[in-house]
Amino acid sequence: MRHPWKRAFSALLALALLLSLMACQSSGDPENPYSGRKLPVLMYHHVVEDGQECNDMTITVSRLREDLQWLQDNGYTTVLPRELAAGERLPEKPVLITFDDGYRSNYNLAFPIFQEFEAKVVISVMVYMQDNAASDFITWAMCREITDSGLIEIGSHTYLLHNLDERGGSFDPEGVNGVQRKPEETDREFQSRVLDDIQLSYDLIAEKLEQPPTFFAYPFGLTEPDADGLIQELFPVTAVTLPKTADLSDGLYDLPRHTVTMNKSLDSILNPPLKTVVKAKIKDFLGLS
Repeated sequence: MRHPWKRAFSALLALALLLSLMACQSSGDPENPYSGRKLPVLMYHHVVEDGQECNDMTITVSRLREDLQWLQDNGYTTVLPRELAAGERLPEKPVLITFDDGYRSNYNLAFPIFQEFEAKVVISVMVYMQDNAASDFITWAMCREITDSGLIEIGSHTYLLHNLDERGGSFDPEGVNGVQRKPEETDREFQSRVLDDIQLSYDLIAEKLEQPPTFFAYPFGLTEPDADGLIQELFPVTAVTLPKTADLSDGLYDLPRHTVTMNKSLDSILNPPLKTVVKAKIKDFLGLS
């Protein structure tokens, strides 16, 4: 039988380690207006009616309403990428809500709930879908309507670099995904296939919505050194998919995001057990995340 004092000692030791790791990582840039600030970034995709089948990229309307209510009850305030890019003052407990792909459900089902809670959200679209009026995705007219509300910002998820299939996009574990460079691809080929695609997505959003996008969500959360320069030149805020809370002392590029799924509550995502937090901090400290 393990003695209670041993459990208490282990907990205190873990807490001390966590605090020391946080101290080591808190030496922010004095020129960064958000130095020392934390920002949870939530990643959603598709929304369905209650009772419909869900997968790991889908939530129900009830779950979305439940999440927004939880954020409100726990003192969180939603912010937009353009506010971050402008260096605007953050609320006490900011949260950035992101939706990837631009499914039609973001307009039909989610937008009325965003209005109900006055929640600010960035929706990153695969611009090819808007350009070709794909039936399962939001249209340019819908994009204009929701951005005019002041609650929604449209970001880029590339033009056509999301391994498109009948579901919208699928990860190929054996191949090239998103903005990744193909083996043996020349600079000219990479420019034509990837960099021109990213530029096109930016230009079309800016043209159709009459305001340049400030946010880029990497497909599958995968970055590419040969593309990062252009992406960061165009978009002041970018995001990947590492499951942790963003430390804005590190800047606004490659913000990690928590994937929200039906089988895990928002409370458990944003308030993980101490043991989980300590493990994540140790991995960060050792560069293993």
